[in-house]
Parts: sequence; C-alpha cells; structure tokens
Amino acid sequence: MKRVLVTLSVNGAQHAREVEPRLLLSDFLRRDLGLTGTHVGCEHGVCGACTIRLDGAAVRSCLIFAVQADGHAVATVEGLAPGRGQLSVLQQAFQDTHGLQCGYCTPGILMTVSAFLEENADPTEEQVRHALSGNLCRCTGYQHIVDAVLLAAKRLREAA
Repeated sequence: MKRVLVTLSVNGAQHAREVEPRLLLSDFLRRDLGLTGTHVGCEHGVCGACTIRLDGAAVRSCLIFAVQADGHAVATVEGLAPGRGQLSVLQQAFQDTHGLQCGYCTPGILMTVSAFLEENADPTEEQVRHALSGNLCRCTGYQHIVDAVLLAAKRLREAA
C-alpha cells in the first residue's frame, strides 16, 4: 500500500513519518510514537478513552486518520505535566480527590477537561457533568471526577 508522509507537532515536538493512509491517529500515536497514554476503547468514538487535543480542540483520535493530522498540533496526556515527575494542576486534582480507579478512561477525561477548563474557568457541577458526558467510566460513578474538575478549576483561578 502507498505510504504518505505526515508531519505534525505532538506535545510541542515535531514528528515526520511515512504512514499508510488508513492508519488511525490513535494507532499512530501509540505504535509509531510510543505515546501509549492515548487509550483505545470502543474504536467508534463513543467511549472517549482516545481523546486528544487537535489544534486545541478535544477530539476522538480513533475517528481521525493520521494523514488528517498532517500539519496540525496534537496534544496527548503525556504533554499535560509541566515536567518529568511533576503533575499538572488538573492531574494533581484528580490525585487529591481520588478521581480515578482503574485509570483506563482517565487520559481521555483529562484531555476533554483540559479543553473544557480553558473555555470555562468557573464551571458549575452541572456544566462539568455535561462536559464529561462523552467520556465513559465504569469504575468511579463520576462524583470524584466531577470533584476533581471543580477543584482544578478553583486552583487554576487562584493561580491566575
């Protein structure tokens, strides 16, 4: 099969790879770049485990071909932390409120919420629940996740 050169920025680093046109962005991130924080759940865009940010917008990487990301900026969960061994405000809030259990859904939720909090710095609980409605978690019952998002929003406002 014909291969296509794809050049994109992932977490601030430039990458160029030749890929098959049918390669999903989720598979490219995991297999070609070794960024395994992007999880693949349903492969239909329903569960949200594969959520990344494409040019700032939260999107399902299992619904996008790698060639469609050519020339764009991608952010994955690996890019959230400010440095090695450190947690972002959002990640720390999840840890502090026990906002995760098995952790499979967590990277997608973190990427969804990171975009949401950039648009809504002072969300209500209802707004947080609505923002999370596209991410499935079978472990937590969502209350601790909602608490984590509200805590992160508070901390981000206080730091601003």
